Amino acid sequence: MSVYLIIIEVFLIIISSSTYSGSTTNDPNSEQHRKLFIGGLSFKTTDETLKEYVTKFGEVSDSLVMKDQNGQSRCFGFVTFTDPHAIDEFMKQRPHTLDGRQIDPKRAMPREEANNEEVHLTVKKIFIGGIRDGLNDEALRAYFEKFGHVNDCFLMHDKDGKTRGFAFLEFDGKVSISFAN
Repeated sequence: MSVYLIIIEVFLIIISSSTYSGSTTNDPNSEQHRKLFIGGLSFKTTDETLKEYVTKFGEVSDSLVMKDQNGQSRCFGFVTFTDPHAIDEFMKQRPHTLDGRQIDPKRAMPREEANNEEVHLTVKKIFIGGIRDGLNDEALRAYFEKFGHVNDCFLMHDKDGKTRGFAFLEFDGKVSISFAN
């Protein structure tokens, strides 16, 4: 099965041992410095329950659990704090458990920055969203092997075995993700 980049919408999330420089804004109060990706959410987590939980760490301006076309949770979301220091406090208090599941918070990176050639980002682990049905782990791994050796590929499935539309890839070493352009 061929994998085409157009079937994959890459949300570039800074996940473990990454290096990031070249931010287009130095304003510490900009949204990019206040936004978190939250992975590993329960199917029953809502915008409201997510916001209620993270509000313990600071005032929240936005909370969103991503849903598929049928309104079913995709088990990840985004939280935007009003104060960028709240992210630091939230991250210091890990691990977090919400609705009986340990959640996986990461600092989010805007798509505009991901496509900015001046931005340099290297990671070992990436999140890939917007994956269409019919794609399997092997095809995904084969596509991304050209950017570096892939240690693990986790295409997420729901309780019925249906693809949930996102995956995590872990590379052997840090790789430049300029391939997303």
